[in-house]
Amino acid sequence: MQFKEIIGQEKIKQQLVQTVKENRVSHAQLFLSPVGSGAVALAIAYAQYINCQNKMENDSCGECSSCRKYERLIHPDLHFSYPFFASASTKTAVDVLEEWRSMVMHDPYFDMDIWRSKLDAANKQANIPIAECHDIIKKLSYKAFEAETKVLIMWLPEYLDKAGNALLKLIEEPPANTLFILIAQSQDQILTTILSRTQIVKIPKLTGTEVTDYLLNSGSLTEHQAIDYAFLADGNLIEAKALAADTQSDSSGTFTSWLRNGFSNKVPELIDFTDEAAKWGRENQKNFLKYGVNYLRECCLILSGAEDLVKLPPLTLETAKKLSAHVLTLPMAEAIIAELEKAHYHIERNANPKILFLDVSLQLVKIIKFKTLPQGTQYIYN
Repeated sequence: MQFKEIIGQEKIKQQLVQTVKENRVSHAQLFLSPVGSGAVALAIAYAQYINCQNKMENDSCGECSSCRKYERLIHPDLHFSYPFFASASTKTAVDVLEEWRSMVMHDPYFDMDIWRSKLDAANKQANIPIAECHDIIKKLSYKAFEAETKVLIMWLPEYLDKAGNALLKLIEEPPANTLFILIAQSQDQILTTILSRTQIVKIPKLTGTEVTDYLLNSGSLTEHQAIDYAFLADGNLIEAKALAADTQSDSSGTFTSWLRNGFSNKVPELIDFTDEAAKWGRENQKNFLKYGVNYLRECCLILSGAEDLVKLPPLTLETAKKLSAHVLTLPMAEAIIAELEKAHYHIERNANPKILFLDVSLQLVKIIKFKTLPQGTQYIYN
């Protein structure tokens, strides 16, 4: 894995390369990263650059013996640890290493749900057990086979639980030329004893532009669809890919049209929308409702005078400004969000989509046209 293969994160790439050039690579680093931002790919590319035999200015060469082994994740001095589902035949991470390598080489952007699907999870809970911690200590006690630096990449140290205390001494005083890279999503769930022994590298989520460009370059989406999916994914490339794999749609146009019909009390058009929405399929229905919630939250920022924080693309932003100026108030937007979240909840639980979208459409008319908020909602209009 080379840095040039990783989507976005240019600032982080430069930062990591600079630590190698200046010989200030911390022996224990925690990559703190939102889901779908490419932390695993960055960690592998960083380790490959450190051990590359012919380093280029800003990347590994990709051709030396070390790089070729890193590309296939088979370098003898590259070790991985990750949550798995322990059983009689699976006691350490090495027992499912082939599944791990296959998944990462296929696509280094993944989450726990994708990893779970590659394993025989049944009803078991994933964790990094004490047996895995002992195996890590054993592996890292050996001398390096080929590289100058042994590297252990641990994905999701949040799953260590108290077993992680067995690694404290190793992390604090590792053998010479040993690098720990921990990749976490939630700082609060990591053992404080481990947290205090690592240097934190904060990896931001991908920008909307980076996700949009990726979707345009890798699929058959229109620019408008790619922008919509990037907005909906909110920097999570995993979710953006999943959205692009579903039936393609124009979420922003459909949603704003639905709002306008609700404001104008156009019942026939709302019924037509209900019939159409019922045919979309459950995942697309959930995505549409989620888009609506995100869109209205951006409208709330506009209504609150925080337009600088809005992340909508230019054309969609103009429409949101007009709706916010002439149709919506902050209480209305909040009330509609509540209805959409409730609908999303019921769609997940197999509600009848035709009945559900008709009900939400009627609630939309009551909230926007007749300014009737859901019962029990305490809002005061200006």
